[in-house]
Amino acid sequence: MHSHNALGHSVQVAVCCHTFVVLPILSLVLSGAVACVLVLSVQGLYSPSDDVVDLSPSNFDREVMQSDSLWLVEFYAPWCGHCQRLVPDWKKAATALKVNCAPQHPPSHHSAVNTHPGARRLNCASLCGYGLYRPGTAGSAIVDAAINALRSLVKDRMAGKSGGSDQSRQSGSGGGASKKDVVELTDDNFDQTVLNSDDVWMVEFFAPWCGHCKNLEPEWAAAATELKEQTKGKVRLGAVDATVHQVLASRYGIRGFPTIKVFRKGEDPEDYEGGRSRSDIVARALDLFSENAPPPELLEMLNEDVLKKTCEDHQLCIIAVLPHILDTGASGRNGYLEVMMKMAEKYKKKMWGWLWTEAGAQMELETSLGIGGFGYPAMAAINARKMKFALLKGSFSETGIHEFLRDLSVGRGSTAPVGGGALPKINAVEPWDGKDGELPVEDDIDLSDVELDDLGKDEL
Repeated sequence: MHSHNALGHSVQVAVCCHTFVVLPILSLVLSGAVACVLVLSVQGLYSPSDDVVDLSPSNFDREVMQSDSLWLVEFYAPWCGHCQRLVPDWKKAATALKVNCAPQHPPSHHSAVNTHPGARRLNCASLCGYGLYRPGTAGSAIVDAAINALRSLVKDRMAGKSGGSDQSRQSGSGGGASKKDVVELTDDNFDQTVLNSDDVWMVEFFAPWCGHCKNLEPEWAAAATELKEQTKGKVRLGAVDATVHQVLASRYGIRGFPTIKVFRKGEDPEDYEGGRSRSDIVARALDLFSENAPPPELLEMLNEDVLKKTCEDHQLCIIAVLPHILDTGASGRNGYLEVMMKMAEKYKKKMWGWLWTEAGAQMELETSLGIGGFGYPAMAAINARKMKFALLKGSFSETGIHEFLRDLSVGRGSTAPVGGGALPKINAVEPWDGKDGELPVEDDIDLSDVELDDLGKDEL
């Protein structure tokens, strides 16, 4: 039964039945807020003849969410003694207000607050962001709470405020971050998209009405975009509306919101228990990426395309200029390359590019980086976006390179602009065949036709 009070706004009262509720909790839920879903059956506290609306998953959105009215919702359990004692006053309040007092059953996996041992209790004040009313025993206390809330609603709307909750994340609102890189996962696409994927997945299970989920949403979206670039799509972020896709929520035992789980192909999912800022999420995701990713490829700089792609596709490209093969032989060169590979493995989650070339093969590159003055082997790190570079000043060893790269990763070390302000021209060269170098063969000079006796005579 829907009617209007003296303030000109309809007031409805609802009841949510929760199998883990210890005391009846009344929450003032304004239009636009989802309070509970995933219902259980109502058992006998309210009947169709009462001024109480029986809320269920099929009608909650229509009755409450799409309503311009204010709802007073009780979350109760049929076996709860306090709930049973509240019934007559709840009915009286419903009749007095000409409102709808409605039972609805939230899922047993909502966020918990103080409760008796072994049980959980739904707290809509923290979940939905609305005023929590702990009822008195008299129906008049319930009526007073509803009227006071309605007055606040009217004042907010007259002041230009929404008077209700923020829009749910499903409506497309958020903290400004685009959600285009967060994959929407459902009961139908989850197995194919996540479980059969070779990529690492971090999946958030959320409820649209959950305040913590709303706070996480812009951080999750920003992290998804950053990781798409940094991991080349190898670590992906998804989201499951657990109030809609209950099969997944049940399968993975979701008992609070938001719950984040990590999925890797062929392995059991693991809980993510880290921070919920963008940087925390990205840091954990990069750890996951580095655990599963092969070491970066160490490429010989054979042409201009190799340099451009490596440096432009990565935040930094690490370039080594190794001594000529005649100076080191194959074993010496392989020793330098092995050191580079160990460092590439050590810093692989940085996702830098790694290149090498032989001394003298790319003189324009050496000139632009000022490498020649330090001898060979030499190393430089180039940021192609800023066109700046830093030079290894220490030894070309695991220790020396580690100190060099560690300083770069924390923003220390001196840098200089790349000579010419652009990546230099690169000569096309043949790849190293892995063998020792050979001195060039000189052509034999045939002196048989030369008269040696005439060499000492002066000609007139």
